This record gives sequence, C-alpha cells and structure tokens, in this order.
Amino acid sequence: MAGLRLRGPLLRLELWGELCGQRWAWVLPPALGGGPGIWAGSCLRLHLGSEAVKLRFCSSKQLCNCRFLFTGDIFLEKHWKSVVSRSVCDYFFEAQERATEAENVPPVIPTPHHYLLNVYRHKIFFVAVIQTEVPPLFVIEFLHRVVDTFQDYFGVCSEVVIKDNVVVVYEVLEEMLDNGFPLATESNILKELIKPPTILRTVVNTITGSTNVGDQLPTGQLSVVPWRRTGVKYTNNEAYFDVIEEIDAIIDKSGSTITAEIQGVIDACVKLTGMPDLTLSFMNPRLLDDVSFHPCVRFKRWESERILSFIPPDGNFRLLSYHVSAQNLVAIPVYVKHNISFRDSSSLGRFEITVGPKQTMGKTVEGVMVTSQMPKGVLNMSLTPSQGMHTFDPVTKVSSFHPSSWDVGKKTPQKLPSLKGTMSLQAGTSKPDENPTINLQFKIQQLAISGLKVNRLDMYGEKYKPFKGIKYMTKAGKFQVRT
Repeated sequence: MAGLRLRGPLLRLELWGELCGQRWAWVLPPALGGGPGIWAGSCLRLHLGSEAVKLRFCSSKQLCNCRFLFTGDIFLEKHWKSVVSRSVCDYFFEAQERATEAENVPPVIPTPHHYLLNVYRHKIFFVAVIQTEVPPLFVIEFLHRVVDTFQDYFGVCSEVVIKDNVVVVYEVLEEMLDNGFPLATESNILKELIKPPTILRTVVNTITGSTNVGDQLPTGQLSVVPWRRTGVKYTNNEAYFDVIEEIDAIIDKSGSTITAEIQGVIDACVKLTGMPDLTLSFMNPRLLDDVSFHPCVRFKRWESERILSFIPPDGNFRLLSYHVSAQNLVAIPVYVKHNISFRDSSSLGRFEITVGPKQTMGKTVEGVMVTSQMPKGVLNMSLTPSQGMHTFDPVTKVSSFHPSSWDVGKKTPQKLPSLKGTMSLQAGTSKPDENPTINLQFKIQQLAISGLKVNRLDMYGEKYKPFKGIKYMTKAGKFQVRT
C-alpha cells in the first residue's frame, strides 16, 4: 500500500507506504517537485520481489465526493469516499425548474451541507457534489475535461453512448479521480491506462472475461512531457490546426450593438513521429486577450515573443482558448431587420424578419437558423418564408426559421431570406408586455471574425517534413436581437 500527498501551495511532496510489513515515508524537497501541474496525473509502479508498490501523484485539492449525470432523470452516478444521497439533487431540480432554459441553470448551487457544481453539454447535465471548500472554476474545468474525455473515447457524448459503455465510463472516472482527488486527465495517458472500446476488443473481453484496463505503465508518465507518449510512429506525418471563434452579441431593436465579444479556441490534431518541437506564430498576436494554454505551451516564450512553442500531445487536443472583448474589434457578420407588432383590440399580430450578410469578407454564410420564443398568448403562426422552411411548436411557443445558405457574392440584396405573415392570439388576452427576442445561429467557413491569422508553423527536433494545415471558422454563440 502506498500513497502521496502534496503539502503547501506548490512544492512539498510526501510519499508513504507499506513494504514487506514495514512502514516507510519519504519527503521530496521542493526542488524536485516542480509544480502541481507537472505531478498531477502521474502514476508510478515499483516492483520489488513479490511486493508491488503503486505511487500516485495528485493535487492537494479534493475535487468532489460524487458525480451525477442526468438529462431528465439521473442515469449515472459515481461516488468517492462516501455515498451521497440522491435527494441532494432535489436542489438542482428546483433550480432547473426556475431557469427558462437549460443553459441558464446556475453553475454553482448552494445547499445546507453541499455545493452542487454543474456544466451542461450535449443535452446532459454533469453535476459534482462538493462537501469542502474548493475553487469552483477548478471543478467546472474538470467537468469539462470529463466531457472532452468521453467524446474522445466514444466519438460522441450522449446518454445512449454512456449507458452502452458504462463499464469503461466507470474505469475512466476511477483513473481521473482517485478518492476525490484529480489524478490523470490527459487523454494520451488515460488511453494507455484504459483502452478505448472497439468492436473487436468488446468481443474478446466478452469471451475471455478480461477488461479494458492496460497492463503496462503509460510511457509518458516517466518523461518530462507527461502529455505525450514515447515511441510514436506514423507513416504520414501531419499537423492540423482549427481556429474556431464564437460571437456572443446582443443587438438592440435599432440595430446598434449593445455588447459583443468573441470566444476563440485553437484545436489541434497532431500526428507526428518521434518528439517534435513546434513553434506557431501569428500575424497579429496582440488581438489575443485572456489566453488559456495547454500545459505543453512554454509560457515564458509567449510572454516575451508572442510565439507558441510546445511539444504537442499525440492526437487531438486544445492548444489554447482566448477572449476578445474590445467591442471595436468585434465585427458583426449578419444583420436582422424585423417588424413584430401586436394590436390591443385584435387577435392578430404581424411578424416580419429579414436576414442579411454584413462584414463577412465575401465568405458564404452557412447553417443559418432563426429561433424566437413567442409569448404564451400566441396560439399559431401563419408565416411564409422566401426560402428554406419555417416551423412553429404551439406547445413550447418556439418559432424556427431555417433559410438555406446564401452566397454573398452571387445573391442580390432583393433575394435575401425573409419570413412574413401573421400571428393568431388567444381571444381576450391583453397585448404582450414585450416583443420576443430573436436568437440567431450561423457559421462562416475560412473566416476568423477577429482578424486573427496564423503566420507560420515550424518544427524542430525531427528531420522529416510534415504536412501542415490551418482552417478557420466563425459561428454564432449566444447571438440575440431584441425587437
């Protein structure tokens, strides 16, 4: 039996255990500790004769006592240290009922004896139950890492997939958290500890009774770059980077921008032989604000030269995320003209909207969808789209307009997608206090709306020449137009 504890904010490490009936302890000096980001997730097995000692390196913060996953009802739960009653989730269900949308549920919900921290992704709530004081963003970031890990393992993260692979899910969670403490969170390390499910492996495990648990120590754990396994070999060496930006904006009824900001990420898919050292430079790096990096990035070089220098993990990973909040730097790529009116003495209302491109640099706007939550007094809508299709759900009162994509360079302004018609109101009801808000979804390929551009990507440490590719995409986040 063996264990490890981090003492102090950073660097004092204590190891303890039992070997051949004798107890032992070992304190690592600060010079050997590095930082918790280096040791977090490390795992070392020592074999001495017939005795085996397993050392685990973990963060000094206990993350959570249990975790619940549910859509409409709880369908999976995992407990550490002690079992927490499901009744604690009643506080979450109450907050969910008060929220108008799933995204509006508070991320931190206090209860008399616990804190409930949650994230909502892929139409699933991931809820962590905390009994001790922990930085909330620490837990929320870990929950996002769990979702990313499930998506990496299974291709998609959904209730059906999680239920079909429930054994692997529990094995992965057991490695990611050890007794409530974060342990291994890097995808490369986890895939060597717990093999991803395949059809062949599932058949073999069913016949032989074996599991997906690996029988060897992850090779990257013993190196100075624990996020990358050693001995990587590829026939085709390639590195792809996706610059993806989301626009969150609120536009008032006159078309003026109330608030606008960009949330951007750079996702990478790197499949390179050996131990390459990459540098990524930008033409305008000063645009990036509030940057968050993958642990592989050398932060000092970024501070001094504004160049990303890193030894990449093998496979898919998020290199960095950034935020652009300067409103003069955020270009609004589309506009919405609207005329929504209700009459006091009539059971009819008028609904007209037109969507058009604006500052798209000549790129095609794709995947356009306009939705609006109508007032409860609206019984039905009789609207005619100029292109695409329109639907109205009389139960949820949600109006959806799906115009087809339009090419800015070929279509004339007179042929922009529009939606016109009337609304039927319940007889005897008063005029709604306020007009509905229009929500817009869209995406634009090969365009970073902030103006961010990659200058060049260089590789050092290996002699071969890899294939490199950069792709840009802009899409709408929470894009609202007030009417």
